[in-house]
This record gives sequence, C-alpha cells and structure tokens, in this order.
Amino acid sequence: MSPSPSVDEHRADAPASLNLAVLTVSDTRTIATDASGTLIVERAEAAGHCVVARAIVPDEPDAQRAFFEAQARPRPGEPDVHAILVTGGTGISPRDQTYETVSALLTKPLPGFGELFRMLSYAEIGPACLLSRAVGGLMGRTVVLVMPGSRAAVELAMTRIILPELPHLVREARKV
Repeated sequence: MSPSPSVDEHRADAPASLNLAVLTVSDTRTIATDASGTLIVERAEAAGHCVVARAIVPDEPDAQRAFFEAQARPRPGEPDVHAILVTGGTGISPRDQTYETVSALLTKPLPGFGELFRMLSYAEIGPACLLSRAVGGLMGRTVVLVMPGSRAAVELAMTRIILPELPHLVREARKV
C-alpha cells in the first residue's frame, strides 16, 4: 500500500482562486458600516479570490437560511460558490442565532475550525474566547466558515486559519 499524499501535495493541487460569498449577520450594520465584512472581502481579494456575492442580513434564521441555500445551489450562467464566509451572530445573547442556523444546515461539521479559532483567540483575549461560537463545515460541497462579528476576530480567522487552508478545504470538499 502506497503512502497517502501529504498535506503539502494536497495544498499544491488545490485551486489558487476561489469564488466566495460573504455574509454579515447584523441587525444594525450597513455596507458602509460593515468593517468586518469589508475586511473579509479585502483579505480574500488580496489573496487572489473572487467575491461573487455579499449581503447583510438580520440575525433571523429564515434570512440566513435563504442566503446560504441560494449560494450553495449551482445557478446556470453564474459562477459556482466554493465557500461562504460569515461574520456575526456567534455570541450568546438571545439575538445571536447564527450558530444554530448554520449548524442545522451543515452536512459535515468541521469542529476543528471553531476549536482552533478559540485556541488562537484565547492567546489574544483570554477566557472571553468562550463567548465565541465560531463554527464551520460543509453544506453539500460548499465550505461554510462562521466568524464572530468583531474586526479583530475576522482578522485572526482570515489570516491565521481561513486564507492559509481554504483552498485545501475546497479541494477536499469537491473531490469525486
């Protein structure tokens, strides 16, 4: 039996440019005031990815679900969305419903995303990282990664976890 390919080989075989959808979950932000969503777009585009959809929806499960389902469904004549990057709604207040909404839609959870985010976050903010319910996984073949709404949390997730590993995640999710 031959050895399995290394992570480096998988990464080398991953797509260099991905089509991304960006969702901000907020009851108060607009495109003009959405610093976290803007940061996701800026970091993703600087890494060579294409943001093909961006929206802000209130912290309402139906509005979130509609966005996720529309982006994860192939649309004739439009680019296929490889991943949906989400910011907001991950706290523990009664209005924070993103974790529950996304978790119910995932066909394959990736618990390591939230675990790694909280570990790295602990180094920056200490035990307050417990209030983050960052979550990730697959909806069919579409990668979904949910970050807290703060700009610092998005910077941490994008630079330390998402951008270095997203092409590899997409490669694995889309294998036949």
